Amino acid sequence: MSHLPTLVTDLALILICAGIMTLIFKKLKQPLVLGYVVAGFLASSHAPFLPSVIDTNNINTWANIGVIFLLFALGLEFSFKKIMKAGGAAVIATFTIIVCMILLGEGVGSLFGWHRMDSLFLGGMIAMSSTTIIYKAFEDMGLRGKRFTGLVLSILILEDLLAIVLMVMLSTMAVSTTFEGEEMLLSIGKLVFFLILWFVVGIYLIPFFLRRCRKLMNEETLLIVALGLCFGMVVVASSAGFSAAFGAFIMGSILAETIEAETIDRLVKPVKNLFGAIFFVSVGMMVDPDMIVEYARPIAVITLAVIVGQATFGTLGVLLAGKPLKMAMQCGFSLTQIGEFAFIIAMLGKSLGVTSDFLYPVVVAVSVITTFLTPYMIKMAEPTSNFVDKHLPGSWKRLLANYASESQVAVNHESLWRKLLMAMVRITVVYSIVSVAIVVLSFRLLMPFLRESLPHFWGSLLGAVVTIVCIAPFLRAIMVKKNHSVEFTTLWHESRNNRAPLAFTIMVRIAIAASFVAFVISSLFPISVGAVIGIAVFLVLLMVWSRLLKKQSILIERRFFQNLRSRDMRAEYLGQKKPEYAGRLLSHDLHLADIDLPAESTWAGKTLTELSIGRTFGVRVVSILRGKRRINIPGGTVRLFPMDKLQVIGTDEQLNAFGQAMSDGAKPDWEAYERSEMVLKEFIVDEDSPFLGKTIRESGIRDQHHCTVVGLESDGVLTTPNVNLPLKEGDVVWIVGEKGNVYQLIAPKNEKIPEVEEVE
Repeated sequence: MSHLPTLVTDLALILICAGIMTLIFKKLKQPLVLGYVVAGFLASSHAPFLPSVIDTNNINTWANIGVIFLLFALGLEFSFKKIMKAGGAAVIATFTIIVCMILLGEGVGSLFGWHRMDSLFLGGMIAMSSTTIIYKAFEDMGLRGKRFTGLVLSILILEDLLAIVLMVMLSTMAVSTTFEGEEMLLSIGKLVFFLILWFVVGIYLIPFFLRRCRKLMNEETLLIVALGLCFGMVVVASSAGFSAAFGAFIMGSILAETIEAETIDRLVKPVKNLFGAIFFVSVGMMVDPDMIVEYARPIAVITLAVIVGQATFGTLGVLLAGKPLKMAMQCGFSLTQIGEFAFIIAMLGKSLGVTSDFLYPVVVAVSVITTFLTPYMIKMAEPTSNFVDKHLPGSWKRLLANYASESQVAVNHESLWRKLLMAMVRITVVYSIVSVAIVVLSFRLLMPFLRESLPHFWGSLLGAVVTIVCIAPFLRAIMVKKNHSVEFTTLWHESRNNRAPLAFTIMVRIAIAASFVAFVISSLFPISVGAVIGIAVFLVLLMVWSRLLKKQSILIERRFFQNLRSRDMRAEYLGQKKPEYAGRLLSHDLHLADIDLPAESTWAGKTLTELSIGRTFGVRVVSILRGKRRINIPGGTVRLFPMDKLQVIGTDEQLNAFGQAMSDGAKPDWEAYERSEMVLKEFIVDEDSPFLGKTIRESGIRDQHHCTVVGLESDGVLTTPNVNLPLKEGDVVWIVGEKGNVYQLIAPKNEKIPEVEEVE
């Protein structure tokens, strides 16, 4: 009998324990994450009388792969556009919570006399609430449609992003073991640089690659390609000095903007569940009961700090964002737990060797306790807010109400100057980062090759030309973008005092572009500063005037934004999301409504011209969604089909009238139900019958009387009728049809058709 490797036996034990515990926790309606943790404890050496894992090193390697898959899956559900839509309230609340909780965690650690890194990592662990646990709690409690849950989920999205940033910062601190502000700023700058660079380049290239290879891909190849991209970015991130989890998250967020995102998420989910389970089981394996008993007091204090701190600072953050007290407390009380990110940060500290062994089981114990308490904390939010509101002084109530209204006005107000400057800064930063990356790659890869292949001067000259040509579209965008925008022209014509600052913004951007060209030239050729500046200014002015470069710059930007919006465009096409222009209609008292045509509607089968929708109701049908097909601006000859979804523009009154008319057209006609009852009857062909001597085809039974012959009894024998044989006297004809048509056919002309047939 062959001997199984220890890895296989360990995995068998882990998965058997995990399978049993997930069934138990599913029955108890508790998060599966806790079941995995318990399974890990049972599979560890700390559980007596049970088999335990033999080789923990292999399991730790698989657990690290699990972290990669967890962060990759998180990135697939993440979107940088969601950050932009989260709003100022979520940003203010998130930063308040994270900063205060990190300081609270560091203070608690210092209170117990722990090392500085233990305290700092503890602050990072308790600062992040669990997206998985909160999402499940909202779903189980039926709160997904509540107003405050939307703000909570926005806060969690921002926390997920900041958790990645925090992991990078903690890694930097752990490696350097210093807390100098300059080094920290450099680390944050490096993080932002690579984050923007990878996202911009990824959004530009990866959707284009997937689109070109779409015909060659089935689900199997798409899964392999997606995982290849994921682990490729993991390697790139590690080479740049970041964690593997950061690279996985970035690639996931890039793929989240592609059309294939839903398919990739579905395909990756089983793999993520497997490796994620191994990761959480490995977390449970590190739970030492003796250590938990020894550190029972810190566990109790940290649990209290998480619950009270998140509830307090969450409420404070949402209040600072200008929201009402009740909503603020509902948000704060929903965030009172720690989960998967606490485990990941704890494992990061352990792998870097900068945290103590006791911290891991302590955090796991706190997570278990706070997870169990989460539903009860959410339920406590409303009665607690009512109690606070009842006992709050009237002056405080007025102060909070005034602050909320003023904050809402401040958040909604955005001046033209602010919009213009923010757009210019965003464009300058993004294109500058891309230009820096091109210059660095050129100097490290292209220049050495050209100087070895050509004479030094000509190699440098060719390298300079290629580098400047490659960065030219981006430099032109820095200098020209937004110079003809609505904000710029409005400010220019609004006041003469605005013209000097506006001209200054142009000069600054020209100077930035010229500095890139000057750097390339001065690095390759030993010429005077004046000559470098002159050549640089001349070249950037040529870039501004070049029509070819203008076209190239526009095409690059168009492809980027098309890739960035491809998923939204697909959702709009399929009717899963309203078009972008729908929001602009609100300023004109118009709305875009989706109205489904019921299957039983009398409108089905009629053209738009026959229905006269525009003239009758004053609305405009702009699109018809039929399955996965979309008909934009349908003509009058287009027919409506059952279950069509009509996208209609009109005022509230017009849309209400239109929807009511469509509903009326689908009301059941009970008389029609009675008239359409089908019956089976027979009649005898006698000497006076109009059907005598005629074939069934010639009789008109089907065409004129709308009945059908289902049997013919001739000479006592019932047979399937031959439509081409003539009917004889004495034949018994069996017919099926609607009751009225049948009696009209078989009843004598002077006999009244019965309204109700006698029940036999």
